Amino acid sequence: MESAQPDSKYVKRTVWTFASASFLHDMGADMIFSIWPMFLTTVLGANMAVVGLIDGLGDAFVSIAQAASGYLSDRLKKRKPFVWLGYFFGGIAKVGYSLAPTWHWVLPFRLLDRSGKMRGAPRDAIVSDLSTVHNRGRHFGTLRMMDNGGAIVGILASIVLVQLIPLRTLMLIAAIPSMLAVLLVLFVYHEQQPDGTKVFRGIHFRDFSPNLRLYTALSALFMLGAFSYSFLLLSAKSLGFSIGTMPVLYLLYTAVAALLSMYFGRLADRIGRKTVLLFSYGCWMGVALLFILFKSPAVVIGAFALYGVHIASLEPVQKALAAELAPKDLVASTLGGYQMIIGLVSFPASFLAGILWDRYGLIAPYLLSLILTALAGFLLLFLKDGSVQRT
Repeated sequence: MESAQPDSKYVKRTVWTFASASFLHDMGADMIFSIWPMFLTTVLGANMAVVGLIDGLGDAFVSIAQAASGYLSDRLKKRKPFVWLGYFFGGIAKVGYSLAPTWHWVLPFRLLDRSGKMRGAPRDAIVSDLSTVHNRGRHFGTLRMMDNGGAIVGILASIVLVQLIPLRTLMLIAAIPSMLAVLLVLFVYHEQQPDGTKVFRGIHFRDFSPNLRLYTALSALFMLGAFSYSFLLLSAKSLGFSIGTMPVLYLLYTAVAALLSMYFGRLADRIGRKTVLLFSYGCWMGVALLFILFKSPAVVIGAFALYGVHIASLEPVQKALAAELAPKDLVASTLGGYQMIIGLVSFPASFLAGILWDRYGLIAPYLLSLILTALAGFLLLFLKDGSVQRT
C-alpha cells in the first residue's frame, strides 16, 4: 500500500495550473450556459427535441474527442498540446455562438465547443499519474472545485451582463477567459518526459478488465438516463419560473457543487469511491422524484440544490475510479475509451428525453431516468473498489 506523502512543488503547481485554467474556461462557458436552453428555445426557436438533439450530439462528440485525444496522447507521448487546444476550441466556439442567426448554425459551433473536451483525458491522465490512492480524490476534487468556482463567477457575471448587453455580445465576451486559459497552460505548465512505452491498440471493450468492464457498463446505463441540465432549467420554466430566474437556479446548483466537490473527493479517499458514487446516484434519484411528485417553487429550488450535491459527489469520483481501474501505462487511452463509451449514450439520453417530453410531458423523462439509475446502482454493488484505504 502506498504511504501518504506531501505533494511535491511540481505536483502542486501542475494541479493548480490545471485547476486555474479550468476556473477561467468555466467562467466563460457558464456565462453562456446558464441561459443556453432559453437562448435556443426563445431566441432561435428550437423545440424540446431540438434542444435534446443539440445537447445530445454535443455530449456524444465529447466522447469521440476524448477517446481520440487519449489514444493520440499515449501514442505521441504528449499531453500538453491537447489540453491548450481544447481550451482554444472552446473560445472560438463562443465567437461562433455570437454570430449564429438560427439554431441550425449553432450546431457546428456546439460540436467545436464540445470537441474542446479533448483536453479532458490527457489532463486527467497527468493528474492521475502524479497522484496516489491517498490524494487522487483530493486532486480531482480540486479540479472540480475550481471548475465550479469559475462557473459561479461566470453565472454572476451573466446575471449582471444579461441586463446590460445583447446576448450575442455576452457570448463574445465569454470567449476571453477561455483564451486566458490557453495562455496559462502554454506558459506555466511544463510537461515532463513520459517513461511509458506502450501504445493503446484501440477502443475495445473486451480488453477492459472485468471490473472496469462492469464499471463502464453501469456508468453507461446511468448516463442513458442522465439527460442534460437544460431539461432541469426548462422544467423549472414550465413550472412557473421566469427566464430571468434561470441563471439564479443554475447558480444555486453550481455553488453547491463547488462548495462540496473537495469534500466528496477527500471523503472518497477515506471511505472508498464506490460508496460516494452510490450516494451520488441516490441524489439524482431524489432529484427525479422531486420533479415527478411535486410542483411547488420551494421543492424546485430544493431539487436544484440536491442536483448540486449529486454533481459534487459524482464528478471527482467517476473519473478517479476509472483511472484507478485502468492499466497504469495506458491511463489516458483507457480514460478516453471509458469517456467515449459513456459519452456516446449521452446523445440518445438527451434526444430521447426531449422526445418523451414533447409526447408525454415533463414527468416521462424523469421516470425513465429513475428506473435506469436504480439499475445502475444495483450493478454498482458488485464492483470491487480498490480505492478504500487500509490502515
